[in-house]
Amino acid sequence: MKHVRFAQEGRIIKGTISGQVITDEGGREYNVDEVPVWLPPVVPQHIIALAINYADHASELGFEKPAEPVMFHKMNTSLVGHKAPVYYPEGATNMHYENEVAIVIEKAGRNIKHVYAMDYVGGYTIANDIVVRDFLGTYFRPPLRAKSHDTFGPVGPCLVDKEDIEDVHNLNLRTFVNGKLCQEGNTRDLIFNIPDLIEYVSSFMTLQPGDMIWTGTPKGISKVFPGDTMCLEVEGIGTLENTVMEDNRPYRRKY
Repeated sequence: MKHVRFAQEGRIIKGTISGQVITDEGGREYNVDEVPVWLPPVVPQHIIALAINYADHASELGFEKPAEPVMFHKMNTSLVGHKAPVYYPEGATNMHYENEVAIVIEKAGRNIKHVYAMDYVGGYTIANDIVVRDFLGTYFRPPLRAKSHDTFGPVGPCLVDKEDIEDVHNLNLRTFVNGKLCQEGNTRDLIFNIPDLIEYVSSFMTLQPGDMIWTGTPKGISKVFPGDTMCLEVEGIGTLENTVMEDNRPYRRKY
């Protein structure tokens, strides 16, 4: 089953999607073209993201294959939904997408052994780990500014139940920018697979329901600029679409 969240007339509506029809919890139906504001399908307490978890991506960046997971914390304030704008920050010259399968945790757990790890997975969604490479530091300087700007975490359009994905370690990923294929990969090429990641993360922190682990991106990153539309496809999940826009939002002081 595919689960969605969207906003309409000041209300947050949850439902399931089949084809072009969304059915909410009360049985009311909506056409997907009528959705005014898509929301991330889940609201995580924590987002743990992987860097360099595909060997080909490590190679294109000039890095060696890591001996253990290279991880960072993506701020949940960066999350936006399907079709939401992604804002291009002032001073950026090298901003790019990263197409990733995101694991969504179903139940709390700590020190989860590899053999039991999949029992803690509720489902999967698509994540776009937007980054401005100009703002990156080193491994010793967490990439908060580079990766956690507001709107730098598009997620969606839906959460697919674990049982509906036959083999999460054999899913094709493709990214299109303005209709041009720019990135292609398969989750069979993950350096650290999903049980590996759950065991590793839960060895030092308690995973909570709704938490996300973003599993990294394959080779094929390229720059995007205001006006570009990114379409991220993951087999069995769907297509996440977002357009880059100039950040000319007015500053509003909050008291």
